[in-house]
Amino acid sequence: MKNLCWLRRDLRIHDHAALSKALSDGETYIVFVFDSLILGKLKNKEDKRLTFIIDSLKEIETQVQKKGSSILIRYGDPVEIIPTLAKELEVKNIFCNRDYEPYAKERDIKVGKKLTSLGIHFEQFKDSVFFEKHEVLTNQGGIYKVFTPYKNKWLETFENSGKIIPEFQCPLKNLAPISNNKNILHFDWYKELGFKESPSLLPGGTKAALKRIKDFSPKMSEYGEERNYPAKDGTSNLSTYIRHGNISVRDLIREGFAQKSDGAKTWVSEIIWRDFYQMILDTFPHIVKESFKRDYDQIKFPGTEADFKAWCSGHTGFPIVDAAMRCLNETGMMHNRLRMVVASFLCKTLLVDWRKGEAYFAEKLLDFDLAANNGGWQWSSSSGCDAQPYFRIFNPYSQSEKFDSKGEFIRHWVPELAHLNARDIHQPDPLLAPDYPRPIVSYELNRKRCLDLYSVVKASGK
Repeated sequence: MKNLCWLRRDLRIHDHAALSKALSDGETYIVFVFDSLILGKLKNKEDKRLTFIIDSLKEIETQVQKKGSSILIRYGDPVEIIPTLAKELEVKNIFCNRDYEPYAKERDIKVGKKLTSLGIHFEQFKDSVFFEKHEVLTNQGGIYKVFTPYKNKWLETFENSGKIIPEFQCPLKNLAPISNNKNILHFDWYKELGFKESPSLLPGGTKAALKRIKDFSPKMSEYGEERNYPAKDGTSNLSTYIRHGNISVRDLIREGFAQKSDGAKTWVSEIIWRDFYQMILDTFPHIVKESFKRDYDQIKFPGTEADFKAWCSGHTGFPIVDAAMRCLNETGMMHNRLRMVVASFLCKTLLVDWRKGEAYFAEKLLDFDLAANNGGWQWSSSSGCDAQPYFRIFNPYSQSEKFDSKGEFIRHWVPELAHLNARDIHQPDPLLAPDYPRPIVSYELNRKRCLDLYSVVKASGK
């Protein structure tokens, strides 16, 4: 029996639910489709994410070629490509892992209908999350909308399952033999797609992901505290690898539960946050364009386009914000603490609609994930599920002093301030830093404006 495994956001060939099923059932082809509908929306033709994906595919290609096989690469609309390819290869089954984003769900429904009409079996598997939405429910059978109760039920469910963490075996000896003149190692797919190679700070692939988790493991016990300081190497830096599936969520869970420290518990909690946001997106797809708490859509943000552009470029006159944004623009990466700082600053200090910030992150982040990005922005803007209260407004000066007290991160990314001491760098006097922009707004004044702005929701009792 011939099978086809369709890779999407799961670029690995170990502990892979769909690939394991395909290989166990018969001779298996592997396909990856560069989705023209997704790539067509990318403004930057030197997008680092595409390089990361291609590097990840090259690593897989090297491994499968040793077994006499190759990844079939296609470009276009998967709704047309997958059924056509299945018919050409005369496969009986197509397997893939579930994706919970609205576009992906709609796409897969269309693909499934076409395959059914061709008499081809189409099956999807849970893989990118540990628990899906129907597996962690309230005692009344409902969906959790607050994280802490969800986490507690998640952990209880895990305990009740016998703490079983499945590992899906992928015997590559069952790969179909292929001679592929468009294999990703030798064919110029950048040219084919109309993009240019743009290497990132992070090399794509499973080998790099496994090395990162190995290097992070000895530091996990300190994660609870060290993760808050952007100048320190206190995080795993695995988010991009998780997003593209170079490493499985089960790999992460195994590593987290192997340790008993408070830091490890905090790290596992972050993995559970990821399941939570995927569940929320899967259940409430309206959040892609609207606030989770729809009353917050009453707010008319008065922030200007000039202020938004200053935020984007890192020229607001608030050092920690500018350092974070310049880092994002150059590397495609941003420390999680700084994501909260700059998001709160955009929504509640510059008074710009959170959707604009969310869209900018979506354009820039190497680890962009719709569920996590949307969840983070709605948390910061107080419009999401289990969000911070509307009156909690991050003070960029105190955040800077607390989490970059020596100004190390700021000095690296804002060279105009590199000469200032640890006291002056957080709120620089213009006489000491004439080349650095003055604050484009008053934090104190706009804090009051923000509270007034959000009063429309407060008045509704939300």
